[in-house]
Amino acid sequence: MQWTLVVPVKPLARAKSRLSDTADDGVRPGLALAFAQDTVAAALACPAVADVAVVTDDPRAGRALAAIGADIVAGEPGGGLNAALAHGAAVVRAARPECPVAALNADLPALRPAELARVLTAATQFPRAFLPDAAGIGTTVLAAAPGRELAPAFGTDSRARHRASGAVELRLGAVDSVRQDVDTGGDLRSALALGVGPRTAAVAARLLIAGQ
Repeated sequence: MQWTLVVPVKPLARAKSRLSDTADDGVRPGLALAFAQDTVAAALACPAVADVAVVTDDPRAGRALAAIGADIVAGEPGGGLNAALAHGAAVVRAARPECPVAALNADLPALRPAELARVLTAATQFPRAFLPDAAGIGTTVLAAAPGRELAPAFGTDSRARHRASGAVELRLGAVDSVRQDVDTGGDLRSALALGVGPRTAAVAARLLIAGQ
């Protein structure tokens, strides 16, 4: 079974504000785009993934991610993250109602295709399933089988919210790259320790040089 992934990318100018202690306003948009590019490239290299639909209204992000091979879905302006994911899933399902769909965070720069495949394979056993983030509070993957609504509940305490919605929590080892999203400078250091993709590595190297 191959999955369609729905990846939300917010306007780059507003992305990753919590990284202000690590990257200034002039760097954060490029860093957020690098995260998304490395995430999407790894996802497309995963044998369990048929395609990736990126939900974004940011022209720069749309062009860059389409160049990698993602399908671009215009977002729902002002609707927020969950509305964007529900919209993206609806667009995907309208074209391919039989496909399983999973929401994937756009800030997983250390993502490994084989580890993502393990998560998606485990998710096929349940109508809806999710993977908590490395902090144990949020969610990095939310999966829905064919015929099941995605019903995203991302945001504050999304791990608890997805569990309360009836989604099964996937308890897997050795999938650190799928759990390591990046919101803070500490998260970025953890991702770098795992080994990030080439675009994030290039931007991070400039940050490190500037900080010396």
